Amino acid sequence: MRKRRAEKRQLPGDPKHHSVLVTRFVNCLFRDGKKSVAERLLYQALDLIQERSGNDGIEIFEKAVDNVKPAVKVRSHRVGGATYQVPEEVRPDERLALSIRWLIQFARERGEKTMAQRLAGEFIDAAGGTGRAMQRREETHRMADANRAFAHYRW
Repeated sequence: MRKRRAEKRQLPGDPKHHSVLVTRFVNCLFRDGKKSVAERLLYQALDLIQERSGNDGIEIFEKAVDNVKPAVKVRSHRVGGATYQVPEEVRPDERLALSIRWLIQFARERGEKTMAQRLAGEFIDAAGGTGRAMQRREETHRMADANRAFAHYRW
C-alpha cells in the first residue's frame, strides 16, 4: 500500500434536527443526486411517526437504527479448497452503515403507498423490535452463531 489511508470526513448535521445520523441516512436514501427529495421524504416520515405513535419522530428513528445494528456477521474464507463462513465482529462504522442500508432496503419493499409512509412503518416496526430489517439482523446473528466452530479461521 503506497498511499496513506483516507481520513474520515466529518459530516455536518442536518438543517432541521442538527443530527449527523439524519444526514448519513439522507445520503444513503437519495438516488440520482436528488438529496432535497430524500430529505423531504425523511422529514415527512418523522412527522408521520409523530402522528401515529405520539412519540418524538427523531427518537423513534434513532431507536430503530440502533436496534437494527448487527454485532456480528459472517464472511467467507477459503481454506485449503473449502470455503467456510467465518463469524466476525462488525466495526462500529460498518454497523451503522448496514443498519441504514437494511432499513432503506426493506422500506422500499413495503406495500404502503408513499415512500414516507414506508419509511415511517419500517422505523416504527424496527423500534418495536419487529419488521424485516430486524429479521435480517437476527438472521445474520443466527448465521454467525451457527458457524462459531469456524471462528478460529479468522485473520
